[in-house]
Amino acid sequence: MKRLSDVFDDEIDRLAEKFGDRETALELVEEDHSLVRFYLPPEASWSAEIRRLTTAVGQRLTEIIRAITKANPTLQGVIDIVDFNATVSGQRIIDNARLSTLIEILSQHRLGLKDVEPDLLGRAYEYLLRKFAEGQGQSAGEFFTPKEVGWLIARLLQPKPGMTIYDPACGSGGLLVKAQLVANESPYGSKQPLHLYGQELNHVTYAIAKMNMIIHDMEGEVAIGDTLRSPKFVSQTKVRTFDLVAANPMWNQTGYDDFFYEADSLSRFGFGYPTGSSADWGWIQLMYASLNEHGRAVIVLDSGAVSRGSGGQGGNRERDIRRQFVERDLIEAVVLLPPDLFYNTSSPGILLCLNRAKPEERRNNILVINASTQFEKGRPKNFIPDEKAELIVGAFQEGEPVEGLVKIITREEAAANDYNLSPSRYVAREDGPELMDVVAAFDLVQIADESMKVADAAFRAAMERLGLTKATK
Repeated sequence: MKRLSDVFDDEIDRLAEKFGDRETALELVEEDHSLVRFYLPPEASWSAEIRRLTTAVGQRLTEIIRAITKANPTLQGVIDIVDFNATVSGQRIIDNARLSTLIEILSQHRLGLKDVEPDLLGRAYEYLLRKFAEGQGQSAGEFFTPKEVGWLIARLLQPKPGMTIYDPACGSGGLLVKAQLVANESPYGSKQPLHLYGQELNHVTYAIAKMNMIIHDMEGEVAIGDTLRSPKFVSQTKVRTFDLVAANPMWNQTGYDDFFYEADSLSRFGFGYPTGSSADWGWIQLMYASLNEHGRAVIVLDSGAVSRGSGGQGGNRERDIRRQFVERDLIEAVVLLPPDLFYNTSSPGILLCLNRAKPEERRNNILVINASTQFEKGRPKNFIPDEKAELIVGAFQEGEPVEGLVKIITREEAAANDYNLSPSRYVAREDGPELMDVVAAFDLVQIADESMKVADAAFRAAMERLGLTKATK
């Protein structure tokens, strides 16, 4: 509300310079709301109304917010999701005294476009999100991607002004916002913004994503709903395509079985159906289908997504889908991230980089980057400092082998390893013996157990044919 009020005052001052005085400017805006970003009715003025509230503060704030959203339909469901007068068991959740104190603190600062850079205000917002994530523990991973991972994704994508970018699991919208900020570094970035698109399942997180873009003074289209079951960005019988995709979907999501994949009418799962125990390769196929002919994607996944099923007996759905991505030369790189970065797990994630139009020099190869040691210890989680993030981005852009960090593998080499694309398999860590993450180790244990059962059954069958069954018991 403070940001909206200060920006509105700045825009009225700008119009006053053009038309003579504030009274005339206010009359013009009253008649034509399109003259300003967001129209604020007189009762929503921070200095004239909100700061002077002394009684029924929570009730009046809620009423003022509703007046703002009535005048600005795009803010409905975004800033009006909190009732500042709400009670639990007859007690106010936030009392009037605290609200008055907060209003006075915010009144000490101007938050207009010239007073605060959009990025600076966004960083403050991100700080609050991070603190909230720390307090929420594992559930925080549903809407919060660590900021350094977000910056890493944006720099790997290298968005150019005017491009379209899509996040089908956008959470708080941080990946889209960071992509725009990276694009702004271009000489023409601020004049040709990215076209931002996202979809989010949780209605509260959806509101946060919309607010995040407003705070950053960005325009984006965010839809609400389950993207796998009901994608909102469609074009006739297929999903809409974009230049770039950036996403951190929920890892190993359950609840999507063969019936779900078979019922898809948008041609998203042509590579095969994942098992019901993990929708990782369902998400990957959705994002691949969302790329245009020159599209690129960077997707955050559980590290097991690039190794599960390899080295086992018989077929495996995830491995078979992964094989097709390799054989069609769609995977540009796999980056193994450091452990304990994410709030919902201590396991390391990976960045899967897809490219539907690889440059000539990268065709038939896959860049594997083991960045598992590129971090510093932090509280409560590890983090990737700027210089190490630059090292990872530089390694991706250069595309040359680096001892202990980067290796280039051919499609034939990937096939020889049964399409296991885990960077730790190809690039040894510099700080000592290679350590396997828990998920990959558990997968190998399961594979070994299944192999042992198959071998044991074959051995018993052979003994029976030889009539030696009793002697071996």
